[in-house]
Amino acid sequence: MAYIRVSTTIEAPVEAVWEYVRRIRSHTEWMADAESISFLGDQTEGVGTAFECLTKIGPLRLNDAMVVTEWAEGEAIGVRHSGLVTGEGRFTLAPAGTDRTEFCWAERLDFPWWMGGVAGGVIGARILEWVWRRNLKTLRAHFDEPVV
Repeated sequence: MAYIRVSTTIEAPVEAVWEYVRRIRSHTEWMADAESISFLGDQTEGVGTAFECLTKIGPLRLNDAMVVTEWAEGEAIGVRHSGLVTGEGRFTLAPAGTDRTEFCWAERLDFPWWMGGVAGGVIGARILEWVWRRNLKTLRAHFDEPVV
């Protein structure tokens, strides 16, 4: 099992960050590895929301099947991965002073044997950590843009 945790401080209040990240479809705007998101029903937010995310890292492409397992308004979104890569992930948002948000992304993932299993998980975790740090820079930059 691989464990990945990245975080950043965003120069925006929790409410603003939550309004953006709660829209799961918007995740493709700030996640470089997320090419597209397809919902598996009419529900697009809250516990029970099921979706597939076409994920691409380098030459590797896979459809990451997920279901939302936690939805705490303004605080957290948790998911369970049930595709080729399995595990659990969670975004948390917390106030970090006036008009700032601490955004944390943590995941525990199991990789299939053909991706190296446990050894692949160690390498995969390092790659994902690098990719997700870049994603958080993009997320943070979304809030740095001037409002027109």
